[in-house]
Amino acid sequence: MRDMPIEAPNTYDAEPIPQAARDAIDTLMQSGDLFRYTAPENSPVALLEQEFADLLGAKYALAVSSCSAALFLSLKALDLPRDAKVLIPAFTFAAVPSAVVHADCLPVLVEVGDNYRVDLVDLERKIATADAVLISHMRGHTSDMDAILRLADLHGLPVIEDAAHSLGTKWDNRNIGTLGKIGCFSFQSYKMINAGEGGIMITDDAELIARAVIMSGAYEHNWSKHAIIGDYAAKWQNKLPLYNVRMQNLSACVIRPQLPLLARRVADGRANHDYVAEKLTQSGYFTVPAPLKHEMRAPDSIQFNLNDFTADEASAFMDATKQRGVSTQVFGLSKDNARAFWNWQFIPGEVPALPKTRAMLAKACDTRLPARLTRNELDYIAEALVAAAAEVRA
Repeated sequence: MRDMPIEAPNTYDAEPIPQAARDAIDTLMQSGDLFRYTAPENSPVALLEQEFADLLGAKYALAVSSCSAALFLSLKALDLPRDAKVLIPAFTFAAVPSAVVHADCLPVLVEVGDNYRVDLVDLERKIATADAVLISHMRGHTSDMDAILRLADLHGLPVIEDAAHSLGTKWDNRNIGTLGKIGCFSFQSYKMINAGEGGIMITDDAELIARAVIMSGAYEHNWSKHAIIGDYAAKWQNKLPLYNVRMQNLSACVIRPQLPLLARRVADGRANHDYVAEKLTQSGYFTVPAPLKHEMRAPDSIQFNLNDFTADEASAFMDATKQRGVSTQVFGLSKDNARAFWNWQFIPGEVPALPKTRAMLAKACDTRLPARLTRNELDYIAEALVAAAAEVRA
C-alpha cells in the first residue's frame, strides 16, 4: 500500500454554487422579492417546479421547505384517516417516521435486509392491515419496486417514494420518484443538488397536487399562481389547513442553475462509488451490496458491511477511521444515531424487535463520497478504510 497524503479529503464541502446562481441571487436581492407569491407569475420557485417536473418526466411539482415537509404534505394530500398505518422501512432517517407522526398517522416498521432493501416477506406480512406504503430509498439503495408496487396495487394502497438520496437514480430506465403515486426529493446540502435546505414533491395526480398546494401555504387565491392546477385547487379554498412550508425564491435561485449539472454529478458519483467499492471488496474486510438488476444508482456516499467483526472490533474500526481523517459510522453503534430505529422514541408503542434490521445496522458502515472527489482523494479514503480494518483485525 502506497504512502497516503498527509491530509484527508474534506467529504462534507459541496461543489461551489454556479455563477449563474450568484447572478440570479444578486438580481433577487436588488428587488427584495423573496416571497414566491409576490410576482403574478413565473417566480423563481414556479420556474423551478416546472423545470424539475420536466427533468423527471412528471406532470406536476411543488417546491417546499424540505423533503420532510414534502413527505408530510404527501400524506395529508392523500387524505388518510387519523391513525392510518403507513408502512416504512426500518432503515431510514428519523425524519421519515417523524413526517408520518406529524401527519397524524402511525409508522409501521418493515424489516430491511443486509443489502439495505425492504424485506419483501415482512412487507407482505404487514401490508394487509396498512393504509399506505412509504418507501425510503435509503442512501440511494432502491428496493424491489416491481414487487412493492404489485403488492400495493393488490391491496389498493398508494405508494410514496422518499427519494431524498435518489435524485438521478433509475429503475428499469424510469426515474425514481415517478414509480409511485408521489415522489419526494431533498435539496439539503449533502444531496446531489445543494440549497442548504429545501424539498420538492412530484406527481401526475392533479387533484392530489392541488390539495398539497393549498396546504403548503397558498392562502387566499395564491393557488391561482399555480396555473396548471387552478381548476382543481379552487374548490379547496378555505377547506384545508395551511401548514406554511413554502419554498422561498432565494432557494430556487440556488437550485435552478444546478439542474443542468445533475447528469454529470450522477455519473461522477457512480464512478467514485464503484471505484472505492472495488477496493473495499478486494480487501476481504468488507462487503458492498451490489445494485439490483433494474437499478442504476446515483450515489453520493458508500455503504458497506463489516465481515465477521465483533461489536468491539466494529467500534474500534470507527475510531481507527476517525484517526485517519475519514468519517465513518456504523449505523447501529453510533450513539443516538438518527437512522437506528430504536432511537425513534416518538413512535407510539413498544420498540419492535426487527432482528434482521438490527443485525444489519450492527455491521453497516457509511462514508461520504461526494461527486467532486478526485481519484487521489478516493484512493486516500479507500486505503484509510482498509488500513483501519487491518489495524483492528490484527
